[in-house]
Amino acid sequence: MPSRPDVDAGIADATLALLRRRGPKAVTVEAVAASSGIAKTTIYRRHRDRRDMLAAALTRVTTPDPLEPDADAPDRLRWIISEAVKAIDVGIGFGGLAAMLTDEDPEFNKLFRRILAEQRADLESVIDAAEADGSFRADVDSTTFIDAVVGAVIAERARTGRLSRGWEARLFDLFWPVVRP
Repeated sequence: MPSRPDVDAGIADATLALLRRRGPKAVTVEAVAASSGIAKTTIYRRHRDRRDMLAAALTRVTTPDPLEPDADAPDRLRWIISEAVKAIDVGIGFGGLAAMLTDEDPEFNKLFRRILAEQRADLESVIDAAEADGSFRADVDSTTFIDAVVGAVIAERARTGRLSRGWEARLFDLFWPVVRP
């Protein structure tokens, strides 16, 4: 069936809203249909099952926005921070994160880890390119660096319940001396 962006967006938005609030077990075709107002038959025409629906919605929010080709080193770091925030805050939210930490839904964990590995590869390639052209220090461990950024996102949300205004800028200020050559 041809894709209609408004229907696909409605399915993805409802899927992510359920995931963020109540975790992956709450994401069923029936719940998404009820939440979005989109018929179950329409959802099933687009997605085989809940796993496929979750994968499509999560891929949509974890696929990095394009980085400007002429981005300078500070903009690259801001982009990395923004994309890491997006995966947690706009992506799985605390419902999905709690489910991952408790292994509530092993199928979801496997799916989300696969999707995160794809996003991580994109982020690491930006770090590797910045190291190669001298924009970042050559000894930055990209895996650990991304883990530190994601960990900071999780810690801030756990501590305050949200990311406060200016938080990403403060995180940039903290990490810029770490990566600056």
